[in-house]
Amino acid sequence: MGISMTPWQRTAHGANLLDSAGQPGVTIFEEITALANKHNAINLGQGFPDTEGPEEVRQIAIDSIMGGANQYAPGSGTLQLREAISEHQNRFYSLKIDPLSEVVVTTGATEAIAAALLAFIEPSDEVVTFEPFYDSYAAMIGLTNAQHKVVPLRAPAFEPDLDDLRSAVTDQTRVILINNPHNPTGAVFSLTVLNEIIALAHQHNCIIVSDEVYEHLTFGTKHVPIASLPGGFERTLTISSSGKSFSFTGWKVGWATGPKELITALRTVKQFLTYSSGPAFQPAIAQALQLPGPFFERFAATLEESAIALSRGLEAAGIPVIRPKGTYFLVADINQFKRKDAVEVARLMPEQVGVAAIPLSVFARPENMKHYQGFLRFAFCKQPQVIAAAVEKLQHLPEVLNR
Repeated sequence: MGISMTPWQRTAHGANLLDSAGQPGVTIFEEITALANKHNAINLGQGFPDTEGPEEVRQIAIDSIMGGANQYAPGSGTLQLREAISEHQNRFYSLKIDPLSEVVVTTGATEAIAAALLAFIEPSDEVVTFEPFYDSYAAMIGLTNAQHKVVPLRAPAFEPDLDDLRSAVTDQTRVILINNPHNPTGAVFSLTVLNEIIALAHQHNCIIVSDEVYEHLTFGTKHVPIASLPGGFERTLTISSSGKSFSFTGWKVGWATGPKELITALRTVKQFLTYSSGPAFQPAIAQALQLPGPFFERFAATLEESAIALSRGLEAAGIPVIRPKGTYFLVADINQFKRKDAVEVARLMPEQVGVAAIPLSVFARPENMKHYQGFLRFAFCKQPQVIAAAVEKLQHLPEVLNR
């Protein structure tokens, strides 16, 4: 007699986490990374920077460790960090956040997302996301045993059709989960889309969970938190992280802000996940959040230069690029070529091209993967010399695509 899969396993099966026999397998990310390592390829599949964050911020963490900040931090986060988060939201977005009741520090944005979904979702509820979506969303929705509904983002704009959005959100919808700026497409959603989400949240009495970890990494456009728009704050949990804004992805210091009643519910769940973390990192991130505006501007500008360099290199090879408005990622379109299954191409690239990328289709539900079959996602959060070396190798990608 076969053993039925749990909701998480069913979700994982769709995300290539189980093999054909239903046994634990590896994700496409692990597979491509292993191939990149095997063939000494430049890995533009993984979205992590290869440069360190500010030295003065790192020194604060070192000093904190040596000074004894090695035991449990308060469950909501240190007051110093919560005050810095509150000041950050006011400085950049004119959002007035009470550091005592409207902020909670989490073990990365991933825990904040998990705690938010576990706090508010029952098995009979619906959760709406855009598709493609960051892979942890489906896994966490699976853990809640809720129904995962998706609104497609179609190339080249990767903006949702408003009629599709209105159809997806119903009175059974408990959470609209958005990621803006958007991984994996690099899109930044328009005010029209954001205002429609707010209107639907009010109409159907649901909440918005807004993953904004790339808030400071936009190009030629300004990030607008959905909580800063009329009617947004009272229904929104806003999530961000030090990993993307300061290149400290391994520190796993994230946070959520929002109305007291929403934060209280999230914090109640969070205390049974990690309770607290990063006592030495929290004072460092508090200082980082107070860095002057030019720091954030320079960081985004440097990243944009890498995006432009990689885009031009791919375009010079004859591969169309959907240029990003934000994040670490851009999307290349291989639909015009003879070999246009991006999963197959991604598995060949480390050996035959010397560069690794991730197929966009793995960020979609199994039944919808076909819509994204001809797209590759590249991470450009790398040093200029790495991007330049990758561009040189990518001139050979059309040879693989045309075989």
